[in-house]
Amino acid sequence: MLLGFMGVSNAQAQNQECMTNLSIYVEHAKVKNYEAAYTPWKMVYDNCPDINRANFIYGEKILADKIEKSSGAEKDGFVKDMLALYDNSAKYFPAKYSPGVVGIDKALFLYDNKMASDDELYKLLGDAFEKDSKNFKNPKALYLYFSSLVDLHKGGKKDLQEVFDVYDNVNDKIEEENKKLTGIITTLLPKDSTGTITSKEKRSLKIATTNSESYGKIAGSVDSKLGALADCDNLIPLYEKSFEEKKGDVTWVKRAVGRMFNKECTDDPLFQKLFEAQLALDPSASAYVYGGTLKMKNGDTKGALADFDKAMSLETDSYKKSDIAYKVAVINKRKGSKSTARKYAQMAISANKANGKAYLLIANLYATSANDCGSTPFEKRAIYWKAADMARQAGRVDPSVSGAANQSAASYAAKAPSKTDIFNSGMAGKTVTFSCWVGGSIKVPNL
Repeated sequence: MLLGFMGVSNAQAQNQECMTNLSIYVEHAKVKNYEAAYTPWKMVYDNCPDINRANFIYGEKILADKIEKSSGAEKDGFVKDMLALYDNSAKYFPAKYSPGVVGIDKALFLYDNKMASDDELYKLLGDAFEKDSKNFKNPKALYLYFSSLVDLHKGGKKDLQEVFDVYDNVNDKIEEENKKLTGIITTLLPKDSTGTITSKEKRSLKIATTNSESYGKIAGSVDSKLGALADCDNLIPLYEKSFEEKKGDVTWVKRAVGRMFNKECTDDPLFQKLFEAQLALDPSASAYVYGGTLKMKNGDTKGALADFDKAMSLETDSYKKSDIAYKVAVINKRKGSKSTARKYAQMAISANKANGKAYLLIANLYATSANDCGSTPFEKRAIYWKAADMARQAGRVDPSVSGAANQSAASYAAKAPSKTDIFNSGMAGKTVTFSCWVGGSIKVPNL
């Protein structure tokens, strides 16, 4: 009994010592005096690792400072301590540090300190993604996961099919996360415009907008990294080679036909084979989009539009319906049918108010119609104001496309009548009506 009492007393004393040192190192760390924070932090971390999550939040910063200021064997020791810290974070606070979070933390630490090869990065991030894709949200980590694989492929260590598989997984994750963010933005933008938004909602809107922009930039970087690997010259032989083996795999078939569609490889007979395979496996809405594409190419416009409308009627998920409508809009734009393209782009927006790509498509349709809309040079160029407004709206509702939206809006605005043009025309404050397919009107800015 006496020994037991002494054990409890010692534990209580140690716990009190940990609490005292915890308070000391947190105060030092708050003002970034990591050198002074190290000794009390080490005492708490070694003896009471689960007493407070600050051990890991501040511990990462304290060790990073040590690594930066040391070299040789001493630095190697601190690096090992950091990697152990990431592992222990999951051990003592599993609810806060999931496998995905820990894997990302370790990979980014090694990458930032130039301590990992492409093989090591890809394995770390691949394991994290497979075990815990739900929490694999870091945009930089998503890019590194894909980028390291492409580099391995270029070095002859990974095949092209794996590159495409990971590309699809990464893109799906980006779209999934951006969907959540644009949902917040769509809800809060009307409140922001009417001045009824609370300060908390304002912060949420700002965070969602910033994060959506980050995902947009990463999506662009991922596409750039893929580059010519996804051109028809690479896709067709790869899918031809795998078709017989994979034609019963619905996921492979849908991704293959989707990629060929997106890269405009639809003239090749393989596209027809893939489409028919998808139709047999999964006669879903998207299959009718591809069927309509083939009919459009064969001159059967009426049949194509019937397939497109069938696709729209079959899809019940609003986001998927929006994606289908956007694809149909793109097809009609390629064919030069601007009014039909706008119709489906507007359907895409109706199904998902945050479909920024649909707004950008409409903006482009307007901008490329300048010579067809108006009887005077001023009226013709006035359409660019309408195009610029639509491009700006794309960036507002979907910040992930804000880079392209801002660039497009600036380009269109530069082509619109200048202040001098407005003054010389006497049109300031007046309305220009468009009698072409665009319809509607635009109010000329006041000087």
